Amino acid sequence: MQHSIKDSIKEFLQTHNLEEKIMEVHLQSSWEKLMGKTIAGHTTKIYIKNKKLHLRFDSPALKQELTYAKEKVINSINEEFESEVVTEIVIS
Repeated sequence: MQHSIKDSIKEFLQTHNLEEKIMEVHLQSSWEKLMGKTIAGHTTKIYIKNKKLHLRFDSPALKQELTYAKEKVINSINEEFESEVVTEIVIS
């Protein structure tokens, strides 16, 4: 059975555990578009591990605000990627 290039690349990424890292890099580059300049400007760390999005902010007020908007952020990210990239958010 022949695989398309897309399927071969996807299989390679899964085999080498690179899929999540690529999603993370894409999310980092899309963060301002998704969240706006203000939130992006106060975000000091973004990474994904086991479908958990880990965020760090330099603003306690913003940190508190995003704690209440986790579900909205998860939905925005998953819509942008058209797949379930994030299931949980951890804010520190």
